[in-house]
Amino acid sequence: MDQELISKKDLLELTGISYGQLYRWKRKNLVPEQWFIRKSTFTGQETFFPKEQMLARIDKIKNMKDDLSLDVLADMFSPNPADASMTVAELIERNIVSRTTVQFYPLPQGDEAICSFDRILSLYVAEKLLQSGEMGRDEGTMLLDVMEKHYRSMESKGCDVVLIRKMGISSFLLITGTSELACEPGTKLVVRLPLSACLEELKMKLF
Repeated sequence: MDQELISKKDLLELTGISYGQLYRWKRKNLVPEQWFIRKSTFTGQETFFPKEQMLARIDKIKNMKDDLSLDVLADMFSPNPADASMTVAELIERNIVSRTTVQFYPLPQGDEAICSFDRILSLYVAEKLLQSGEMGRDEGTMLLDVMEKHYRSMESKGCDVVLIRKMGISSFLLITGTSELACEPGTKLVVRLPLSACLEELKMKLF
């Protein structure tokens, strides 16, 4: 269940960016510090990155840097919640979540309930996993509970939502984005979803 890593040398060759660009983006907080993973190799210490996340991030930076400043991009990629709230009705109207998802996980005030950014993010993640078929309705309740109790304490570290199942029993985990995951035999990794990617998508929809 380890994440696939890519070496710095291979990353630079594959993406066509320079060493200087990479570390400038790091200084600007476009690439999280925790994505720079130091590992021992037969040649000494080398730097690796989570391959899928890093390639997606570089692709977005290259495609958007001509239209947006690096500071604006850094704010978009920041794991810290945006200062935003919205009613349930507005979330549905702007196609951030569907009416079905809202009905699955209702708030007492109905459509007029005001959702914090954390709640919006949780519903957005639930929407993605329901739409993909990777999560069932009851599992969504577990997801929202885990996000509500633990996301705030981990948001600054950058984390992934992990859904595992064994013998029909599901569990949700929040783990830091570069952490390896080890489970007992017979456990199925259903999905590992980087919340950083969800945050980027959500901020684009909100602003």
